[in-house]
Amino acid sequence: MKTAAWQADLQQLHQLRLFNNVAAGSMTRLLTAFSACDLDAGDVLLSPFNRNQYLYLLLKGQLKVYLGSLDGHAVSTLKAGDCVGEISFIDNGHPSAYVVATEPCFVLCLHRESLFSLLQQSPELMQNLLELLCDRVRKGNRIILDSEQTANIDALTGAYNRRWLEHIFERESTRSAFNEKPLCMLMLDVDHFKAYNDQHGHLAGDYALCLVAHTLSNQLRPKDSLTRYGGEEFVILLPEISAEEARSIGERLRVALGEVKSFHAPIGVLPGVTVSIGLAQMQPQDSLQGLIARADSALYQAKQQGRDCLCG
Repeated sequence: MKTAAWQADLQQLHQLRLFNNVAAGSMTRLLTAFSACDLDAGDVLLSPFNRNQYLYLLLKGQLKVYLGSLDGHAVSTLKAGDCVGEISFIDNGHPSAYVVATEPCFVLCLHRESLFSLLQQSPELMQNLLELLCDRVRKGNRIILDSEQTANIDALTGAYNRRWLEHIFERESTRSAFNEKPLCMLMLDVDHFKAYNDQHGHLAGDYALCLVAHTLSNQLRPKDSLTRYGGEEFVILLPEISAEEARSIGERLRVALGEVKSFHAPIGVLPGVTVSIGLAQMQPQDSLQGLIARADSALYQAKQQGRDCLCG
């Protein structure tokens, strides 16, 4: 980062959110507290390892924000008019993210020592800064929420993954015991999936798994949890459902898939698939592993009986 010369363009700066509704006379006094810097592509403006004492206002270029490591994906992109470093600027702490220039940038810099006198001179500036801080917090919350959702979702099928299954089983098993209601599990395996991949290709197999997940999810209640357990296996938790009712649901799911003789995919028309299903009802003191083991044993029986059927 290199110090740069600059000449204030009040008309341009007034369009920026930080200076919204700030009087022209106050603007002139405010801008004397700012300095200017140039960034080259690849320069790190903020890092969690270095305490930040500046508020940066990006006037030209583009910055990327990274959480945790520069090796991951950027969580957001900052463009001309955006502020950078608001939180660490105010609390004089370490930034919570890396901010990196992806192209040559021009930024205005305000040292925190000037902050309080400037806020006294312009209440409008204080309000604008608070609004920017609120935006940053809301964006951070959305990033956390998106990260949590991504961590629980299977990227291919959109079904939940095994991490979510562990979480939801703990919740549903506790609720089942408290309410004295049954909890059942269906374990499904796509029949002859290896042969399907060998004949039609692995991309076709991926589309077939998506078909299975979509068909199953459309047949389930909101409180039911469809999980891609691994490979071509899926697990469904059915709270407040007896074994007899779960058997009826499993049969309905099996028939619904069997009725899809072919389906349209981006690579063309593909043949449908069938599933074998194992059923188990939770017993007192059952762990997730124990319930899965019994559902898997029932699934094995279904395969032994010729597949495309339900056992348990």
